[in-house]
Amino acid sequence: METPPPAPPKVTPAQGRRMRSAARFYAVQALFQMEAANAGLETVRHEFETHRMGAEIDGEEYADADLEHFRRLLNATVTDQARIDQLTHRALVARWPIDRIDPTLRALFRAAGAELIATETPPRVTITEFVDVAKAFYPEGRESGFVNAVLDHMAREARPEAFA
Repeated sequence: METPPPAPPKVTPAQGRRMRSAARFYAVQALFQMEAANAGLETVRHEFETHRMGAEIDGEEYADADLEHFRRLLNATVTDQARIDQLTHRALVARWPIDRIDPTLRALFRAAGAELIATETPPRVTITEFVDVAKAFYPEGRESGFVNAVLDHMAREARPEAFA
């Protein structure tokens, strides 16, 4: 009789939060890559899950991520992209078309929009987390304030009950 495989290690709440944060960061990267390389969802998802998450590349250790959350964000973005882009468009103060903003910001708004409409994550958590993602991509810039304002508008439209 074979011995069953060991149970996966338990994840503490703090580890779970870090892994969801990493999933958000990877989702933005994956969405950017899908657009820049005109690559399909399955191809990019497989690459990230197999070769980036938890991997060591050129001596740098990449964080583990919450795979379920990563997949949920990517799937929701692809499924609901038109709705998410409309939310984003309405949130852009000058009505700047979403296709004219920086592709990294576009990927970020799409991933955040997916989280707002497809998960139970409190909107304020989503905003804070994606502002942190913006800071990682733009450490010197003012983009984090812009991201905060756009996501606040998106969240209030997508989940008004959370702000009542």
